[in-house]
Amino acid sequence: MQADRPTATAPTQAIGEFRKTLFSPLLLLAGAVLLCAVLLTRPLLLPLGPMYWDLTLYLDAANRIESGQTPLIDFITPVGPLGYWLFAWLGDVFPRAQPLLLAQWSLFLVTAPPMALILREADRRSRATAFALLLPYLVFQILPINVEHYSFFPGTDGFGIYNRQVSIVLYVLVSALTVLRDRRALIAVLVWCILALLLIKITGFLAGGVIVAFAMLVGRIDIRASLVAAVLGVVALLVLEIWNGLVSAYVESIVALVAINAGGILQRFLQAGSLHLDIVAAGGALIVTLIWLERRDLFAGARAVARRPSWHGLQQLLDRDVVWLAVVMAAGLFFETQNTGGQAFIFIWPVLLCIVIGWAGSGRRGAFLVLALVAATAIPPVETVLQRAGRAMLAQTGYMALPHTHLGRLGQVSQNVEVVGRAAKMQVIYAASPDVLNAMAEQKILPSQSLYSELDFQLGWLMAVDAGIGAILAHEAQSGTRFETIMSLNFANPFPALMGRTGVRHIAIGADPFRAVETPDAAAIAAVAAADLVLLPQCPITVANEALRGLYAPALAGRREIALGSCWKGFVRG
Repeated sequence: MQADRPTATAPTQAIGEFRKTLFSPLLLLAGAVLLCAVLLTRPLLLPLGPMYWDLTLYLDAANRIESGQTPLIDFITPVGPLGYWLFAWLGDVFPRAQPLLLAQWSLFLVTAPPMALILREADRRSRATAFALLLPYLVFQILPINVEHYSFFPGTDGFGIYNRQVSIVLYVLVSALTVLRDRRALIAVLVWCILALLLIKITGFLAGGVIVAFAMLVGRIDIRASLVAAVLGVVALLVLEIWNGLVSAYVESIVALVAINAGGILQRFLQAGSLHLDIVAAGGALIVTLIWLERRDLFAGARAVARRPSWHGLQQLLDRDVVWLAVVMAAGLFFETQNTGGQAFIFIWPVLLCIVIGWAGSGRRGAFLVLALVAATAIPPVETVLQRAGRAMLAQTGYMALPHTHLGRLGQVSQNVEVVGRAAKMQVIYAASPDVLNAMAEQKILPSQSLYSELDFQLGWLMAVDAGIGAILAHEAQSGTRFETIMSLNFANPFPALMGRTGVRHIAIGADPFRAVETPDAAAIAAVAAADLVLLPQCPITVANEALRGLYAPALAGRREIALGSCWKGFVRG
């Protein structure tokens, strides 16, 4: 009988191991990455959403990178270079990919490896915990949807891409600090995430720095691990600096942007808090509730530290879920002061999960209230993203594809037939109303208060670009010339990327003259003066475009003006 037992239980054990592997969070993560890679091979259509033209910055940057230009050195970017590098690298692998999906899913290269380490350790202790970390991560990593929404018609969000990327990396970072106990794995994830945050957006790096500093303060990261992580990070930055001077150029860019956008920080905190009041209010109420319910332990710990001051005692006092929640929410609020769209506060979920584990089924007084407030804090971002994504997919079944000839993958969008029709009609009205539009620009106002978030404007802008490319090609064919370097006095310049031409060096992509473009220096003026073609949009004429025209006026002196269709003026040399 004893000898027969192993053979009798072996099939059962094998089946158990197979089921364990089949329902592994690591397998689900790998499957999700593979599915996204397969979808990137298809020319998918996405329903267009507000401020879709932000996506053009990635096409512009990738085209420049492929031509040998380096972000922050050869052209000015509103944020760090990593997102643009990822887009450029994967753009060659997936040439038919919808660019918004490519920009969103390229971040898997950054977040999936550390997430696999986190899930492996979490799964050893609790499969439920591992899935509780994995599923929200996949929702936010896969869906190109912001928490904020600016349109009645459902669509995806081509803006706030780098803000979403920062939030997802912060999600991985906070997950690592709450789960990982293996020192080597923690150091690897820490260095990886902090460098990624630095190279995506400086405010994300600062928010992550606050969280990491607190982890060091309470002893989640020991001194040795901190030193090793710091050395590895510095070495990586030194390599970048020695390679091409990127780090110093990045610092100069940050200083310039800070100078342009300085002031009003209190107002920005109030604006960020009000914009996400549901999360901030529920999270604040949860913090107050936890402090009240744990007041005896907190007071006892504080008295012990006061009687016998010690570093260890202070760490024990601070290393509590309620303090972690306060720190991570404060970091999140700071990050949102610089954002107009993204996946706000999603990275507080790992801390909220710790609170759920500590209170669910505990029978402690106030447990129901704590769990209710956790739900009120955690549900809004995931519910909003899922609900908006669901609406967009359902609505797209009745949408029409944008008709175009020259837009390539940038034109892989659809929208409501009425919105598309309105966009086409508005182009005609804009072209016929230059006096009215000039009068608005002189008064420093737009044709509409929310012009750039309106779908008909974004669709009309794409239509104008499509028509503009056609007009440029026709002019080249007629005149026998070729415009190799093309600049647009507009927020976005898709022409070089869509036409296989070259962007002008030393100028900004994402050219907002009020937030991101400083007075051009001699190198920028010389580069613009040498451009073969400078374009000025007319559909519509706006105060921002006229401001850009004024900034680069010295470089436009002596150029000849040509008409390129009804919606573009061209300025050519000679």
